[in-house]
Amino acid sequence: MSATLFACTLGFLWLGTVPLTCGLVGQIFGVRYVSTLFGIVFLSHQLGSFFGAWGAGYAYATTGSYDLAWQISIAIAVLAALLHWPIRDAPVARLATE
Repeated sequence: MSATLFACTLGFLWLGTVPLTCGLVGQIFGVRYVSTLFGIVFLSHQLGSFFGAWGAGYAYATTGSYDLAWQISIAIAVLAALLHWPIRDAPVARLATE
């Protein structure tokens, strides 16, 4: 039952911020290059998830516990929140292309 509830929750929340992130990228940088920029955003998320899973496995293999992985994950989450706090969703000034 717990695995089913976890799977349902993950299914509802997985990539739940994709439309919001894509809209923010389009609003800030314009829709002309939104696919390229969002591709870079999505790639960075995939690399982060790979290294997060690998790092947690490495921490477990080294220490025999996931405690270090949780502590690093929490620190990275706090750092990410602080780095994203000053983001303004105003369009970036562009040069006129005529």
